[in-house]
Amino acid sequence: MDQELVSLITINFNSLDVTVEMLESVRKLSYSNLEVIVVDNASKENPQAFIEKNYPEVVFIRSEENLGFSGGNNLGIKAAKGAYFYFINNDTELIEGSIEYLLDCFKRIDRLGAVSPLIYHHPEVHKQKGELIQYAGTTAVNPVTARNRTIGAGEIDQGQFNQATPTSYVHGAAMMIPRKVVEDVGMMPEEFFLYYEELDWSAHIRKAGYEIYIEPRAKIYHKESVSVGKMSTLKTFYLNRNRILFTRRHRSKLQVFLFSLFLIFVTIPKNILVYLVKGEWAHVGAFWRAVTWHLGPESKLAFRKLPQLSASTSQSKV
Repeated sequence: MDQELVSLITINFNSLDVTVEMLESVRKLSYSNLEVIVVDNASKENPQAFIEKNYPEVVFIRSEENLGFSGGNNLGIKAAKGAYFYFINNDTELIEGSIEYLLDCFKRIDRLGAVSPLIYHHPEVHKQKGELIQYAGTTAVNPVTARNRTIGAGEIDQGQFNQATPTSYVHGAAMMIPRKVVEDVGMMPEEFFLYYEELDWSAHIRKAGYEIYIEPRAKIYHKESVSVGKMSTLKTFYLNRNRILFTRRHRSKLQVFLFSLFLIFVTIPKNILVYLVKGEWAHVGAFWRAVTWHLGPESKLAFRKLPQLSASTSQSKV
């Protein structure tokens, strides 16, 4: 039986040991028509020689500058040959059957633009018995508070999520998108660099008339925040800057005005107070830079269109 060529794209940044664990999990998969692409985002030590020697099946791409999550993935997209792109964080480990179940979604659901698997916390990072869920879909981002909720987060899997369901956003740690959708909508938004790019991309995909789903039959483990650190100032800056950026890109003028009031009178004083109480002065600075970035000339990036991918002439099958 013919299998669609799937291009699995992952980013490595100063975490070769984690990337290797992910590649080992890929080798155990039975899906045969798979192209694996590793994009190295200017790691301090170039892992090219190691990967080419130990994983000759991998397409390795080296960027001499850190292009961020979206820029690195877009570099992988440009090199990919598959009919489907499967974007996987390097700090994940794949479970057998995930590719087949995700592909099956596209056969069964009309106008499906993107789908994520059920994402578990990796058993190495929690001590509870059973499979601890990280993501089983999300609610929509509130236009005033710019907050949303991750469905299933922190729950033990007891079969409560057992069928494909529409969701507001795919998860950047694991998401499959057909080439034809990327050609139609555009590639990942590169102005985000880290965080919120998958929410922005999902919003563009929905605006183009496509559906977004979670497929719980497909599963994956996620170690989370290996490259940037769980409490880093880098994360504080980009999460807060990009939350505002997302709102500016996808809300009406009235909604942006209401969000601005909430930001000024609730979010800013609350966050600064929390950081001060904890003595996290560096995070106060990172948060303030995130907010004031939107007052500078770079904030014009908020209205850029997605980078385009030219339509290919043919697709490979076996």
